[in-house]
Amino acid sequence: MNSQHDVEILLVEDDPNDAALTLRAFQARNLTNQVFVARDGAEALDFFFGDASHPWHEIGIAPKVILLDLNLPKVGGLEVLRRLKADERTRALPVIVLTSSREEPDIAAAYRLGANSYIVKPVDFEAFSRAVSELGLYWVLLNEPPQ
Repeated sequence: MNSQHDVEILLVEDDPNDAALTLRAFQARNLTNQVFVARDGAEALDFFFGDASHPWHEIGIAPKVILLDLNLPKVGGLEVLRRLKADERTRALPVIVLTSSREEPDIAAAYRLGANSYIVKPVDFEAFSRAVSELGLYWVLLNEPPQ
């Protein structure tokens, strides 16, 4: 398992098929070594805010981007987004909502809570792969975050 210092992409995705497709798309662009997958909202929050005994407690180096599904067990994606944007340590991290929901209330809530982008997962495998790899390339290689 990667240490947090190596993580460039935090993928928060409970669907094993979508996670596998995302990792495969990243692999095609040589981005998989820096991906950590959180399987639910609670695990994503533990990554940043877990107590001192938690293996991911060090927040020294954060991922360059968070890809966040909305429909998550334990803690929903919108609540994860709200908590990340409410905390000074994680507020500036880019959060990309990558979800199957095209519902206008979800889109509006995500942007109101501070999402940097909202992308509906394409159903077609090729379109999904292309969208995910372009996301990874942009946010990991091209985007310039604040220091």
